[in-house]
Formats: sequence, C-alpha cells, structure tokens
Amino acid sequence: MTRTGPLVPLILALVMLSPSATALELTDCRISAGAAYPSMKARCGTLARHENPDDPDSPLLDIRVVVVPALNLKPEADPVVPLAGGPGQGAVQFYASYAHAFEYVRRNRDILLVDQRGTGESAHMGCPIDEEIILGQFSIEQTVEFTQECLAELPHDPRYFTTSVAVHDLDAVREALGYPTLNLYGVSYGSRVAQHYARRYPNSTRTIVLDGVVPPQLALGPEIAIEAQKALDNIFRRCEEDADCRDRFPDLAESFSTLKNKLSAKSVRLRVAHPVTGTDEFLSFGNQELAAAIRLLAYHPNTIAMIPLLISEAADGNYRPLVAQFQMTMLDLSESIALGMHNAVMCTEDAPFYDESRFDKQALIGSYLGSMQVDALTAICSAWPAGPIDDDFKEPLATDTPALLLSGAADPITPPAYADMAAMNLRRAWLLTLEHQGHGQIGVGCMPRIFEQFIVAAGLDEVDIDCRDRSFVMPFFLDFSGPTP
Repeated sequence: MTRTGPLVPLILALVMLSPSATALELTDCRISAGAAYPSMKARCGTLARHENPDDPDSPLLDIRVVVVPALNLKPEADPVVPLAGGPGQGAVQFYASYAHAFEYVRRNRDILLVDQRGTGESAHMGCPIDEEIILGQFSIEQTVEFTQECLAELPHDPRYFTTSVAVHDLDAVREALGYPTLNLYGVSYGSRVAQHYARRYPNSTRTIVLDGVVPPQLALGPEIAIEAQKALDNIFRRCEEDADCRDRFPDLAESFSTLKNKLSAKSVRLRVAHPVTGTDEFLSFGNQELAAAIRLLAYHPNTIAMIPLLISEAADGNYRPLVAQFQMTMLDLSESIALGMHNAVMCTEDAPFYDESRFDKQALIGSYLGSMQVDALTAICSAWPAGPIDDDFKEPLATDTPALLLSGAADPITPPAYADMAAMNLRRAWLLTLEHQGHGQIGVGCMPRIFEQFIVAAGLDEVDIDCRDRSFVMPFFLDFSGPTP
C-alpha cells in the first residue's frame, strides 16, 4: 500500500493476571515513526514467545510491546489495539505515523501496540528489497535465487511468522497485561489479523474496526492489478468530469497510454538526487517504474491529486517530478516492510490459494500493472516454505462482535466490495464508504470521532455519521503551485 498497521495505566509497570501468567514488565520509553519524526512518551517491554508454539524447546523470540497510556488516569479496562498492514509493517511505526487519528479514543483507553512477530523490533525478519524483483525485471530463475539468498540470511525459521501463529502472541500479551478484552483496529493486512484474532479469541474481543478490508476468503495477488486499473480509470473519469482538470489535461487516459507504450519500448535514463542523501545517482525509468509509481500514488487522495499533472509532464518529456515520487515511495517501502515476514504470510495464506478460474485473466494482463506482481510472488513462493495455517483461516468470520468496516470508494487495492464479502457473516456490522477516498480511512475528516464513538458505544446506532460526507478531497493539481482555490 497502503501503506499502510497495530496499538494499563501509567502506574502499572508489572501486571500478573494469575500465578501461571507470564510477567511483562513495562518501563518508560519514547517511540516515533522514524529518525526524522518527533517522539512520544510510552511504556515499553518485551514478551518471550517460542518460535514454534508447538515446540517448547524451540528458540525464544522477543515480542515488542508498547503501551501508550490513556489521558484519563482511570481509563476503561479494554485498550485499543492497532494492527498494521503490509504485511510486514510494525505496529509501533504505524501508530506513531497516525497517532493523531487515535487521540480521541486515547482519552479514555490505552493504546496497546504489539509489533507482530517478524516486524518492527519483534524478531525482525528483513531482507534487502530488490527493486528489480518488485518491478518484475528479474527472470524467474533470478527471483528464486534472490529468494534463496534471503532465506539463508534470516535469523529465524521463516515458517513460524504467519497470522495463525501471530494471533496467539497477541493474546498472550493481553493476558500478561491483564486486559479482559481488546478493541481491535486493523488496516489493510491488519484487518485480516483482526478477523482471525476475533475467530480464535471471541471472548477476548470487544469490538472490531476493519479499515481497507481484506476478506478472509480472498487470496491477495491477482486482483491487485485489476483493482488498481479500476482505480486509475476512476481518476481519469474524475478529471474528465472536472472542468478545470479536463481543460488542463485533455485526453488524460490517452496521454497515459502513450506514455506507457513509450516507456515499454525504451526506458529513459536520468541523473537524479537521492531523496534522503541528496547524492546524485543514475536511475533507469521504464514502464514498470511508471506502474509502481502510479499504483502507490493512487493510495491517498492527496497524491491522487497530483497524478494528472505528473502524467502530463512525463508525457511532455519532463520525467523528474514523477521519478522523484517513485524514488520516495520505493524508499518508504524498503524501510517499512520486513520482507521475510511479508513472504511468510503471502506464501502461506495467499499464493497457495490462487485460482485462475476466479479472476479475469485478460483484465489482469490488460491492466497497467500487468501480471508482474503475481509472477514475482509465484516465483518467490516456489522457494519459500509454507507455515502453519488454521483449517478455518479462509472462512468468512462469523460473529456477534460489533464490527465497523471502512472503505474508500477510490481504494486501488481493497475496494468497498471486499467489505461486503467480509461482512457476510458479521451479525452486528456497520459498513461505511467514503467517496473519492483511497486506502485507509482512520485519519480522514471526522473519522477519528466516529471511530471513538463506535468504540465507546460498541456500535453506530446512536452515532451521527453524516459528517463523513463532508470529508475533504484534495482537488487536482493544475500546476506545481497546487490546486486552484
């Protein structure tokens, strides 16, 4: 993605639920989204968990746990637990990036953050992310070779980093800290974790919020390119319906097609500055780089607003603005995603369930992304060992637990139809779709207030949600000064 992940009173440094519970000591600390971001106070600790839950002799992993205490000195007993996306992003990093969206709910509830095993500082399972593999420029043989090198570098057995294992870690943290129930917020892949935790631990789940919903029965992969194309077509349609955008960028879809064909025939080679170091470097920008840049720009309305201008400039030969966006998105991806954990999930929970009869293969091939992502993932998973997956993992969640499902009408990866799929057996579900919004709604407009009110009431029946229709959507940029007033 997106982009796309999860979050005891301050006076408690040690909590024991029962004589048999595991101790989890929390001490003062500070967390942030990265070196360039401000930090915030929290309480941090680690919980030791066996690598293989079924083998008490297997190595121990340190699971990072962070509590951001409620502002109220006498908070409610059930914390809010953000679960990050990716798969591969750490919950602490995700929360620190979106902390503003949780401030209303933090008034009376702790935020509990658990870096899922393999991410963040929980037995991190990272490998260098090779851009050429992401862009589909490696052969199958090269991709398999790179995957085998990644496997050889990993510090832990990659089989035991799946969702089915991770939900037990989360409940062990809940038990160690003495929380009776949890309010789960899952974004993107995190919505899959939230649903499976609620399946395994229904009595420990008070509410569920799924944002950018991944339905359990869906195998992510083939549909990504198809949905990305639909989202891009929608952007072109919006521009055509907007008089200023239409006049400034006539025939935008045709301009994109021409640009795509030009870069397919021959990449351009540019000397550009690295977005962090400022050091000049040479970069080859072709059709696959174009596809990667557009896909990630389509995640958020603020970057969607720049797509027509960036396409128009590139079509006229000015590639630098689009290349700069590509550089930044790829850098963010490589720094935020733990590739080993990502592959453990995808190669156990998605790739084995691909069924060509269930998706439009012609639409996949005809999309601007094409089949490159599916081809690369299939090659990776041919070498990656599958891990534990529960027998009922791919079944829709059936529960009476209150569930709020959030979607963006312009989401390029988890469209509103996915929320409909996930909700089929949710007996107390509220589905909200925000017009022209992208991937992840928690920070949009009045959604932080609606989120808090849903948590408080464990439902939306008495909550005024009309404010969502007034959510700001960035107008299209007509030049680099920004949108028109």
